[in-house]
Amino acid sequence: MLVFLAPSSSKWLPSPKHPYNTKTTHSHTQFKVQSMAKQTDETETESPFEKIAIVGGLISTPVIGWSLYTLKTTGCGLPPGPGGSIGALEGVSYLVVVGIVAWSLYTKSKTGSGLPNGPFGLLGAVEGLSYLSLLAILVVFGLQFLDQGSIPGPLPTDQCFG
Repeated sequence: MLVFLAPSSSKWLPSPKHPYNTKTTHSHTQFKVQSMAKQTDETETESPFEKIAIVGGLISTPVIGWSLYTLKTTGCGLPPGPGGSIGALEGVSYLVVVGIVAWSLYTKSKTGSGLPNGPFGLLGAVEGLSYLSLLAILVVFGLQFLDQGSIPGPLPTDQCFG
């Protein structure tokens, strides 16, 4: 709660003995404070899209961290795994992070602020983690390109998992 109070000391009020003060007036100034933030309460429901973004982001960011570590240390992405499931999870994770960042940028351009915090601040945390993941992607892919001259493609090759 934000409250503005007038100064309690009389040193801020004009003195009746001051030569420029011809009359003494006592007026009370009221301040009006307007909040630009949206009021939320516990009964507000989140959209299913927000919940999906939270779950997807909380799963995707560690997968991307694992993928980038593997790429930097071995020169290849994650192994395909049984039936290609790990490779598919890796690819979908990159798409989820790019989607969350795109949604955040769209929301920022339309409303002037990022995504809402969501329940327990998880959507805001996922938004921040997605931006950090995107930065890490750019750094590791850039280093990989400088070291190897290219980055691995989305499908397994003979060089990596052939």
